[in-house]
Amino acid sequence: MKIFTRFATLLIAVALLYLLWVFWSRAQDNRKVQERAAQEAAQQKLRDHQAFEGMGGNSFAILSFFASPSIIQPGEESELCYSVSNAKSVSIAPPVGDVWPAFDHCVSVKPRQTTTYTITITDAAGQTKSATAKLEVH
Repeated sequence: MKIFTRFATLLIAVALLYLLWVFWSRAQDNRKVQERAAQEAAQQKLRDHQAFEGMGGNSFAILSFFASPSIIQPGEESELCYSVSNAKSVSIAPPVGDVWPAFDHCVSVKPRQTTTYTITITDAAGQTKSATAKLEVH
């Protein structure tokens, strides 16, 4: 009976040590996963911030406005492209079709003569900003 008790005690001690090792190793793995997740979240936050700033951040602005190509032959098309930040509305004169606040939007134009287009943006407070782009027709 003494041998059985010693064997059972030894078996229980080994089982407890194994159980403690399992809990400890899982805790270590969880800590590593949490650290990695925190690093990835910090990197994603940095990428998001860089993208936000690249799109104009909190500024109300016309980031770009241009014709591509800027010189065409009569009857050819060009793309009038713009990028705006924090605008509530967008208009282009002379009218070119549907336009709206966008970080990257282009509309096709086919002028018969050299034309200077004017983009005007308005923010929620009613402030406006304008820029021009010239499309030459030769």
